[in-house]
Amino acid sequence: METKVLHDMFWLGVPVIEKMLRPVVVYLFLILSLRLAGKRELAQLNPFDLVVLLTISNTVQNAIIGEDNSVTGGLIGAATLLVVNHAVVRFLYGHERLEQLVEGAPDTLIDGGEIKMDRLKKELITEGELLSAAHKQGFATLAEIDSAVIEPGGTIVFRAKKPPSDELRHDRVMEKLEQLAAELAALRAAR
Repeated sequence: METKVLHDMFWLGVPVIEKMLRPVVVYLFLILSLRLAGKRELAQLNPFDLVVLLTISNTVQNAIIGEDNSVTGGLIGAATLLVVNHAVVRFLYGHERLEQLVEGAPDTLIDGGEIKMDRLKKELITEGELLSAAHKQGFATLAEIDSAVIEPGGTIVFRAKKPPSDELRHDRVMEKLEQLAAELAALRAAR
């Protein structure tokens, strides 16, 4: 009985080379598919995107493990995925153009305070989703933003508008007046 359990746990039902090729094929397919799906799939997930990604992982599981449910087969598949990912990342590190081809380029969503609706449409991001991302970075409204860029990894980077110099000067003058008023009040209280 014990021998059968150990045999079932560790005996490979398919050749080792197949156990190694399956995860490589699925890995390459998923990298290409996620690249074609766009940047939002990587970081700006809504509930629908999350369900799709979870379902994909379950769907490709059988393609990776095949007919083999052994521990050994699972370890070989997982190790293969880790090695392939490490190799791809190391290779892309030294090849910027190829990395940009695989990962994509940044895309400007807001420029000079103007929302680029065509870019939002291309990235499949609604104004509401953009506002939600802005809220997470401390902005109350999109009107406060000078530029927003979605990076290849899906992160949106916001830059605030700089207040006009008149506003800055006004704020400084008001601050000085408040300081003078406080000092005057302190002098009156001292008398």
